[in-house]
Amino acid sequence: MMAFKNRIIVCWGMGLTQQPNGVDMIREILNILLLKGSIGKPGAGVCPVRGHSNVQGNRTMLIDEKPTKEQLDRLQNYFGFNPPREKGYDVVHAIKAMHEEKAKVLFCMGGNFLSATPDTTFTANAMKKLKLTVNVSTKLNRTHLIHGKESLILPTLSRSDMDIVNGELQIVTTENSMGVVQDSKGILKPVSEHLINETQIVCRMAMATLGDKSVVDWQKYANSYDAVRYAIEQCIPGFENYNVRVRQKGGFYLPNAARDGKFITKQFGDRAPFTLTTVPENKLEADEYMMATTRTHDQFNTTIYGLDDRYRGIKNERRVVFMNPKDIEKAGFKNGHKVDLFNYDDGIERIAPLFIIVSYPIPEKNTVTYFPETNVLVSVNNVVKESNMPASKYVKIKIKKHDPSIYERIIN
Repeated sequence: MMAFKNRIIVCWGMGLTQQPNGVDMIREILNILLLKGSIGKPGAGVCPVRGHSNVQGNRTMLIDEKPTKEQLDRLQNYFGFNPPREKGYDVVHAIKAMHEEKAKVLFCMGGNFLSATPDTTFTANAMKKLKLTVNVSTKLNRTHLIHGKESLILPTLSRSDMDIVNGELQIVTTENSMGVVQDSKGILKPVSEHLINETQIVCRMAMATLGDKSVVDWQKYANSYDAVRYAIEQCIPGFENYNVRVRQKGGFYLPNAARDGKFITKQFGDRAPFTLTTVPENKLEADEYMMATTRTHDQFNTTIYGLDDRYRGIKNERRVVFMNPKDIEKAGFKNGHKVDLFNYDDGIERIAPLFIIVSYPIPEKNTVTYFPETNVLVSVNNVVKESNMPASKYVKIKIKKHDPSIYERIIN
């Protein structure tokens, strides 16, 4: 298939990356493309399929628990204060820090932290140890129910709402999966005249806590997204003439190192290096299965709009476990049987009760369930090497006939 082609694009989603060796698998994809000369030319390259601004745009905006010295220096030079230089926590490390009471406050800008994270019971217990939880939200979700000693819910405008500041309709900017930045304007009337946008919430917090001690003109940024974009232009490469370019039809492409022929590495300069990886040794016990979590068609991140999954022919149900027909027969089950799912990583019993078996053409010894219903089975220590992302496509489980008394074990 590939031998006589040189314009090859490899796309992947979290099925590849959410494995213990996920980083190595991407390196092997790069090795193949480099071997074929299929990098840095039209119709060739890598295409990680990931979400729009909540993932792609955050990376571009340098939302990072380990910012580089160069990034921090640019912020210091432009704004005139020295930003903290200590490394922060990624999600998994943050959960552990809460559990160890090293972290005292959780401030969430949107999202549904409890439902999106692994090891639901462990995470919930960690969050209950916090002094304060704050959620800036457009809708209520499960994270609001599990909180620290004090909890605040700060309602805010959504992207689809008209955002009018000082009589002027604001535009926000988004970045799609292909690195294109475009403008976006809300068209709906907000449900309340008292709602303010997320930027104003942050700026008002800064003004209330820092006052005259701050060298940053927070009011300017509260009043105008254009002012925020101008600051981005000064601090982040690739955003030159930001406010003008983003208003052009179709927006603009961000810089792309491969497209520009700049393979910048510490050891090899502008050359792209091949990498060596090892093949993992994957073993399952006779009564174990490999489970991967996935999402349905009627779902956006943790938000579930309906109980149908037209991709896989499921109607009005989410607590299902997809199994190979041979595995179902071998285990003495039948299609439609009710079962409980167990994980025993770290010597801890994790239980996801009452699932329905669905026969499906999936490889033997593999199973698939929906996210976030089975996040409870994903150990906080089951992560991808190097990236430390939860390995939610590599969860060893056992499947047992449903026991109605299982809930007593879960509660106790």
